[in-house]
Amino acid sequence: MNFKIPFSGRAHNYTEEEEQIVLKAMRDAIPLTQGKYLAEFQVEFAKYIGSPYAFGVNNATSALYLSAQMCQFENGDEVICPSHTFTASLYPFIKNGATPVWADIDMESRVVNLESIKAVTTSKTKAVIVVHLYGFAIPDIVEIADFCKENNILLIEDVAQALGTEVNRKKAGTFGDFGVFSFHSHKNITTLGEGGMLVVKDDKFANIVPMLRHNGHTAWSFDRENYWTPAMGNVDLPELNGKGILPNNFSLGEVESALGVELLKRIDKINREKRGRALHFIDAVSKISPLLKFHKVETVQHNYHLLVAEVIDGKRDVFMKKMSEEKGIQVVVQYYPLHRYDFYKKLGFGDAKVPNSDSFFDNMVSFPFHHSLTEDEFSYLLQSTKEVLKEL
Repeated sequence: MNFKIPFSGRAHNYTEEEEQIVLKAMRDAIPLTQGKYLAEFQVEFAKYIGSPYAFGVNNATSALYLSAQMCQFENGDEVICPSHTFTASLYPFIKNGATPVWADIDMESRVVNLESIKAVTTSKTKAVIVVHLYGFAIPDIVEIADFCKENNILLIEDVAQALGTEVNRKKAGTFGDFGVFSFHSHKNITTLGEGGMLVVKDDKFANIVPMLRHNGHTAWSFDRENYWTPAMGNVDLPELNGKGILPNNFSLGEVESALGVELLKRIDKINREKRGRALHFIDAVSKISPLLKFHKVETVQHNYHLLVAEVIDGKRDVFMKKMSEEKGIQVVVQYYPLHRYDFYKKLGFGDAKVPNSDSFFDNMVSFPFHHSLTEDEFSYLLQSTKEVLKEL
């Protein structure tokens, strides 16, 4: 089906400066991975986010996998995760031995809160994954972080969609033990389709990430008479808390890193522009009908990576039919509760008591809301939504 406004798989267009830095890196980067551009990107990202350490990786799933490895799960250890999220938030932890426990979302904020986490915490809880979904920084993240610290629970913040958001003037991703960011094609900034960043604040984690990320590569522990003897570098087994962890190859390339440095310069502008459009849209359609229930946040706590609404009175499907078939606008639903996927059912994790997550998914709609929407496209999206609401 051809749509006038598709739910784009691309977040934004690139400026001329961003295109030029890509060409420059293509021409002068030696090597094309693990070089000066990656180092610069990590330094600039750490400054921007307010973290002592940042490590570029090939995607956010890899950053989550590294986090899961460093949790060092043992038999019976549990990880709490919302069912209402993208699958990559959780499965790296299952692959590393954790048993998932589903947490429900709050219907107003549409993310987990301290209450829902406490409700499923047990003596076996080793880690908690919180997801700043849709670009909204979790309101009580401070309280969640305090609770985890008091109970010796590791906290992983999935900030894939919420880069640049803040709570109490502190960036999302800096409250927990691990902060995971994405530069996927859908995100508010993208390093040519894929890319991610892992931030940590504890030296014991920072010291092991480079080896875990890049094949166990490390320097020799002794001075060599000749640089070629015994080899260019050593490969060792990364260790944490006295236990070895098998390494990976999750490196981020130099071209993507160079572009990332440039994109950081305008992430706040992109977020501000998307938030402004979202608030205008919400105000305009709310005057027409109460059928769409939006999450309205006027501060930097929300970057409106996505523009979503709950459709009340059971009219979600008829609303979507009219928008897609009559107006040519590709509205979609996100995110299928993980416990309802075949993947998690087959693993034995299909049982969940998360009524808010189920209810919200069954009644939600997500609008095409990429930054590169033209003014004409945005106006058509808004006008079409108004017209469908009037009909309903």
